[in-house]
Amino acid sequence: MKTLSAEDTATNFRLEYERYGGSDEVRLKAFHPRPPRAGEIAVQVRAASVNPMDWKTRRGDFKFVTGWSFPRAMGADFAGIVEQVGKGVTAFKEGDAVLGSTPMRASGAFATRLITTSRLVVRKPDGLSWEKASTLPLVGVAAWCGLVRSAGLMRGCRVFVNGAMGGVGLAAVRIARAFDCEVVGRVSPAALDLGGSIGLARTLDYTKEVPRELAGRFDVVFDTQGSLSPAQQDQLVSAKGRIADLEPTARKVLLAMLSRRRKIVFANLKAENLEKVVDLAARGLLDLPIARVCPLADAPQMLSDIENGARRFGKFVILP
Repeated sequence: MKTLSAEDTATNFRLEYERYGGSDEVRLKAFHPRPPRAGEIAVQVRAASVNPMDWKTRRGDFKFVTGWSFPRAMGADFAGIVEQVGKGVTAFKEGDAVLGSTPMRASGAFATRLITTSRLVVRKPDGLSWEKASTLPLVGVAAWCGLVRSAGLMRGCRVFVNGAMGGVGLAAVRIARAFDCEVVGRVSPAALDLGGSIGLARTLDYTKEVPRELAGRFDVVFDTQGSLSPAQQDQLVSAKGRIADLEPTARKVLLAMLSRRRKIVFANLKAENLEKVVDLAARGLLDLPIARVCPLADAPQMLSDIENGARRFGKFVILP
């Protein structure tokens, strides 16, 4: 087992914060990585991608899970090289190229090194770049769980994706197209011209009413933004279709408990689900666009820009 030297541990950096709050709480700090415990691996980060979950966690939206221990690190999705494995880890060894996520309570992907559980990690295919690999875990698994695990997606289905230009929405469109499905998507007015480029058969403006002729047409309705009302979802789905929703409001949870065709989607990031996503990416069927790349030192400003409304087509990636 490799032991990190004093020089190694003295030159590691990560984004962290001392209290829950806005983007101005984020700082780039030197830190000393601990060795991995049983079931964990230490990874040298080559790329990390940004998700809304990252700043929602820093904001304190999930403090009932993340707790009140500070400083806290930021970031979940990453790709990198295994540097050390903990007791009981047999699936990986030093030098393996991997991708995956960190546990929500710990985070820490926006860093030069991280510790994560081996259950959230898979091997990176040789043909997949570090940047592209880092974009896959959260949005890819959320889309897979929504379409396949929750809605039972089958080949040739008719699929409606609300929020088709968001991270999960883009992944959902790619996955549905990999299943030879016809996909209609609802997007912002600024993204209407891009629908065809991602494989949408028809692109709708979310500021307008859904056309009446689409009523009852879809085998799967996947609301990746949670902005469709239950009534709108019911209008779109066919008699035997299913509805998957990423927004667990009290009303929608209750409706899901009362109806077998409604499912609230939770992204189970275990390796079994991530492997399905990575396999599609390795075959060129799940390619998520990258909008912006920046070094770790510039990441606080990029995160602030995103939270203040900077929107581009694709994922934001940090290169330690």
